Amino acid sequence: MKFIDCLWIPKDGIKPAYGIAVTDVTTHGNGIDLRVATRPVRHRGDTLGGPLLFVNLTSPSEGIIGLKVKHFGGLAPRRANFELFPDVPPTPPNIQTLMNPISATIVSGPLSAVVSTVPGQYGIDFVPTSDPKHILTFSGQKFQAVVDVPSKWVTMSASNAGVMATDVSASAFGVSLPAFLRYILLDLNLAGGELIYGAGEGFGGVVKNGQSISVWNRDGGTSSEQQYKSVPFYLSSRGYGIFVNHPGEVELEVGSEKMSRVGISVVGEELEVFVIYGPTPKELTGRPGLPPLWTFGLWLSTSFLTNYDEETVSGFLQGMRDRNCDVRVMHFDCFWMKQYEWCNFTFDPDMFPNPAEYLRSIKEKFGVKVCVWINSYISQGSSLFQEGLEGGYFIKRTDGDAWQWDLWQPGLAIVDFTNPAACKWYGDKLRALLELGVDCFKTDFGERLPHANVQYFDGSDPYKMHNYYTQIYNKLVFNVLQERFGEHEAVLFARSATAGGQRFPVHWGGDCESTWEAMSETLRGNLSLTLSGFGFASHDIGGFEGHPPREIYMRWCAYGAFSSHTRLHGSSSYRVPWNYDTENDASASKALAKFIDAKHRLSQYIYAAAIEAHETGVPVQRHSMLEFPADRTTLHLDQQFMLGRSLLVAPVFTTDDRDTEYYVPVGKWTSFWDSSKVVQGPSWVKEKVAYDDLPVLVRDNSLLLVGKSGLGKPDWDYNDGLEVRLYELSEGASVDAVVPGGKSTEKAATLRAERKDGKVTVKVVNGSLKGWSATLFAQGSGSHLSTVAAGDDGASFTL
Repeated sequence: MKFIDCLWIPKDGIKPAYGIAVTDVTTHGNGIDLRVATRPVRHRGDTLGGPLLFVNLTSPSEGIIGLKVKHFGGLAPRRANFELFPDVPPTPPNIQTLMNPISATIVSGPLSAVVSTVPGQYGIDFVPTSDPKHILTFSGQKFQAVVDVPSKWVTMSASNAGVMATDVSASAFGVSLPAFLRYILLDLNLAGGELIYGAGEGFGGVVKNGQSISVWNRDGGTSSEQQYKSVPFYLSSRGYGIFVNHPGEVELEVGSEKMSRVGISVVGEELEVFVIYGPTPKELTGRPGLPPLWTFGLWLSTSFLTNYDEETVSGFLQGMRDRNCDVRVMHFDCFWMKQYEWCNFTFDPDMFPNPAEYLRSIKEKFGVKVCVWINSYISQGSSLFQEGLEGGYFIKRTDGDAWQWDLWQPGLAIVDFTNPAACKWYGDKLRALLELGVDCFKTDFGERLPHANVQYFDGSDPYKMHNYYTQIYNKLVFNVLQERFGEHEAVLFARSATAGGQRFPVHWGGDCESTWEAMSETLRGNLSLTLSGFGFASHDIGGFEGHPPREIYMRWCAYGAFSSHTRLHGSSSYRVPWNYDTENDASASKALAKFIDAKHRLSQYIYAAAIEAHETGVPVQRHSMLEFPADRTTLHLDQQFMLGRSLLVAPVFTTDDRDTEYYVPVGKWTSFWDSSKVVQGPSWVKEKVAYDDLPVLVRDNSLLLVGKSGLGKPDWDYNDGLEVRLYELSEGASVDAVVPGGKSTEKAATLRAERKDGKVTVKVVNGSLKGWSATLFAQGSGSHLSTVAAGDDGASFTL
């Protein structure tokens, strides 16, 4: 929210009360409590009124300091709060509090917060404990405020201007705003050259500086400023992160109201943020879940509005097999159910007369897993509507009627997952589908949630539930799958999320157009999401809206195959590759086959990166600056990424007769496809790229796990012909690689490569590995490329 006009003047009618001076400091075992006056205190008479800000500093875990700014503290608690530390208990902080005549300090491991208590100089500096003169960020005098805002200034906020507030059927009485709304404002300094990332999935610039961001889930496609996955967390290029502990609408002004500040504001009486810093991962809202190995293969969808039945699906699977484009997951989109009846969780008997038998047959013949589309909406035309109505399983209007509207499905109602009985009812419908042969669910929607004039079963605040609903929706479905298949064997294909949603992977980028521009939008959205705590990301290959031209389809196939998860999906047209071939040119099918074969060959490497994401939070598909934070050029890159730590991937957003350009950081980089091509970084590469090619470069000092060609699936036996590729190992260097066991976080072996005095060795140092070979890529060797079968002592090379 922007509260001021120019640097000094509040907008008409806005009344800010800024914190300017500490009047009282209390230190205790859990932190520091401050009372901060919003006007000068010259004598006792100035203490007779408020507002007074009650500021608290504490630490829930080592390296995390919470800052809470509160005005009125007498509000009744309302449900819908983020679940903190859901996976493992927080690391107990060794909190230290220090006082002297001019400051108060709280220390939590590597992070400290120093409060200036000097009259007229109030501020809080967040600093590394080991280097207190290096200020990461600060909240200074007049950076915190309670602000009363006339309603005319908030009518265009995301929560008040969106369709869920303005559509007459969504909210018959509209959103009735009071004359004034109360906000809490917290500004944090934005240093010169500091860049901000994250805040969810945003499809605009990956660098958020200059943007006004509404953390409020909306179904807006990839071509708007709206986002399906709003996460109140941002990451700074200075090495710290900020999590806003507020599931409702959070408005961020990232150098957009005041160029030197990030403004954080929420409606209400208090605002809490956590400043996160340190060398070890922090698990404030949970670690990314670990999807099973088979999910890293190719997902093929029926598409959305297309006609399909058993013959169509089987024909697709056979056609893909005939073209060596092996499918690992077959996805049935919405019309697996009868029209007007979503969701009834029943296969359309006209198209699938015996679904159990049919699913069994395609699994047996084609080796696929089965995914079906669902959402949390129940059409009035569904056979389940009356059940839900009688059971009280739907979100209700404040008059007690079920909330309904006609967008998407006629008279749809929304399942209220705060009702335990509704959770069991909905979960049982899914369990019946698992018995039928379904393996996973595409959990669509979850963004368009009413928040005006509605009530939840457990009394949760509808305003806070708007973003948080997706969390309990996806959690329920994920847990049903995990209950059936076991830990690390569940997967979703989800569209909506908020903070903590990373625990229930995988997420895809939503509805995109079939254009070059939309292809780049999906990449920016994926990178922003994985900079917001998520480990995995996907997108609709070829675009969702429209029918992509052949050249866009082929480019998108290459990009999609090297994303963490790979799915062919469209709206009104199929995405099978022969739709983009001609009678005399099957290059689209051949290119897809090449890229999917490469992903299968790399699945051990990718799954090792997935385990790393689960254990440390570092995403599989990662922004270049996460690997090269000291290289300032990488800070702005948004058309390329790293897949794991070793592979640089540069999708191509143009035709084969035009140059593409990408950046190569420091080191020697070898083409994955052509080992004779070595690029010395740092440098920019400009080149024309064929449609059946993609710039994929391997970093020096890398051990890359590669399977043999023609595997046909990602979940192959690592003891069957694994090739361990060693790239440009430096003298004196040592590098390790984990060989996953293929189930859960199992690690079958750890390989170590070392180079000393010109001799290179590759050995198994933990676990066991059979039938493997090692290949050395080194410009210093006579042949550049040398492969040897590994014996009991591993493999060795002499340069």
